[in-house]
Amino acid sequence: MVTIVDVVLLALLSSTAVAILIMRHLFAVVALTGAFSLLSAGLLVTLDAVDVAFTEAAVGAGISTVLMLGTLALTRRRESRPPRLSPIGLLVITVTGGALIYATPDMPKIGDPNAPSHQHIIPSYIKGSQDDIGIPNIVTSILASYRSFDTLGEVAVIFTAGMGVIILLGRRRAIGRRRALRLAGWRGRGRGFPIPDGALLGRGQAPTLRG
Repeated sequence: MVTIVDVVLLALLSSTAVAILIMRHLFAVVALTGAFSLLSAGLLVTLDAVDVAFTEAAVGAGISTVLMLGTLALTRRRESRPPRLSPIGLLVITVTGGALIYATPDMPKIGDPNAPSHQHIIPSYIKGSQDDIGIPNIVTSILASYRSFDTLGEVAVIFTAGMGVIILLGRRRAIGRRRALRLAGWRGRGRGFPIPDGALLGRGQAPTLRG
């Protein structure tokens, strides 16, 4: 049953990836990337990596989607022109994919107790989580203690990306406000009679007359 679920999720991931490459509507691309992250989270759950699945769903499908939707406010809804196919890029992708497929059979089986990762550092995590840290959940002890600086770096990256989008959106609103002010002043001078600066009404500032 698990194998069938994995095959279905991989098929959906492949279909979503192809759709993202074909789509030219940026809003649809953002929606598909969010769906891709959710499917990836589901695949990670089947691999018993629930903590990674939770992070993928929160960051990939949640925060990243919101940031990309905010970025769309600064760009067009469609690509200006379709990208050209790069032979060098296609060659690099083909070679990289072939190398990954070639190395896949050498990977240890899932849950193999004799895998190098289970023999090297995992026993230290299991013992240290109980004796040194005192946290019953091993995953929590790894993320909050052993890999605390790594977790802090991930949070800093997400915070920086969010602040960047907020700054860009704020600048866009400021530019739009200045354009509205210039447009209102140009219309008043062009028609030869004074008009109140409507962009300042309702903002707690006194209107000015232009003539």
